[in-house]
Amino acid sequence: MVSRLAYEPKASAVVVEEHAQNADRGDMNEDGLRLYLPGPVTTDPRVRAAMMRDWGVWDAEFRSITAEVQGHLLHLACGEGTHSCVLVQGSGSFGVEAMVQTFLPRDGKLLIPVNGKYGERVTSICEKAGRDHAVLSIPEGIAVDPAAVDQKLTDDPTISHVLLVHCETSSGTLNPLEEISRVTANHERKLLIDAVSTFGAFDLDAERLGYQALATSPNKCLEGVPGCAIVFAPQDAFRTALGNAQSHSLDLADQWRQFEATGQWRFTPPTFVIAALAEALRLHKVEGGNIARLARYRANHEALADAMERQGFVPLMDRTKQAPVVISYRDPKDPNFKFTDFYTRLRCRGFMIYPGHLTDIPTFRIACIGALQPEDMRDVANAIGDVCREMGVKYLGL
Repeated sequence: MVSRLAYEPKASAVVVEEHAQNADRGDMNEDGLRLYLPGPVTTDPRVRAAMMRDWGVWDAEFRSITAEVQGHLLHLACGEGTHSCVLVQGSGSFGVEAMVQTFLPRDGKLLIPVNGKYGERVTSICEKAGRDHAVLSIPEGIAVDPAAVDQKLTDDPTISHVLLVHCETSSGTLNPLEEISRVTANHERKLLIDAVSTFGAFDLDAERLGYQALATSPNKCLEGVPGCAIVFAPQDAFRTALGNAQSHSLDLADQWRQFEATGQWRFTPPTFVIAALAEALRLHKVEGGNIARLARYRANHEALADAMERQGFVPLMDRTKQAPVVISYRDPKDPNFKFTDFYTRLRCRGFMIYPGHLTDIPTFRIACIGALQPEDMRDVANAIGDVCREMGVKYLGL
């Protein structure tokens, strides 16, 4: 058994001062481009700089980086001593699929509350894996009702697991995770969580939520880069899940066993991604952890909402129901508004938003996460107004 490196923050007073001084918006990207995407996000220059050297994948130095990352992540999850953290190659969706394959037994049944595209993706995962599942359909922009989940679990005793998408970023809906975790526990069912867009800002205490597994990604609220997924579960859950997965590459229990035995990845790891994540986690600590990061995202959300609403843009949901992760705005119903032209003009000004619609209602999305400040949110809102005027868009309402 390889001893785990305890998490030791590497930040010094110099790094803290550098972080505080990094208010020059021009150094976020050398080409001046700012990403207002719910992943990948705008990253700190030091995160990008961490990828400027090569790493030997089986070398002790890289193993120590992996162990440092796992230790820091477990600290953020409040899972030290009880849970394990498994890293797997791929995007956050790879992690969600790996979580379903690993922790949903082949004779189990998964309840999937669906109020957006990422819930629909879980349904597709189950269909292609041949896993039994039930769908609780909710309109886009409406949060999952814990009472409806309670009724489903009451009506169908064959359901063994519930998978909740914490933040449905296709619309910006934050689902009531705390309440649904209690409902699931009251029915003695297992909870799987897609926290791809919330881990690193929201309080997702492993003991309090009592989940069987939680999947996330480094390129959202942790402000790393894409290329791996992160899955937490109690150590006993990994042990009992051995043999569940039908996929060799997505078998988290087998990768857990390998990490425990040797500290190694089973297959070639995304070395640059892990090095960048190690730096992103150090900066997360310097900023003040989850509490400070969520406070910044909330300030970003408020600045964006204020600036957009003053200009007359209409959000998909009332502000009180929006997650401080991304805001969806309805396309102006003006014949001069063409999304492709709108996107291209913004991109030429140095602002990248999500280039397309994920909801059934025509919308565009502006994310509040990443290495951005309230000033950046006001900048993109002003640019959006300027571009619409350039396009001759006069009517912004419904």
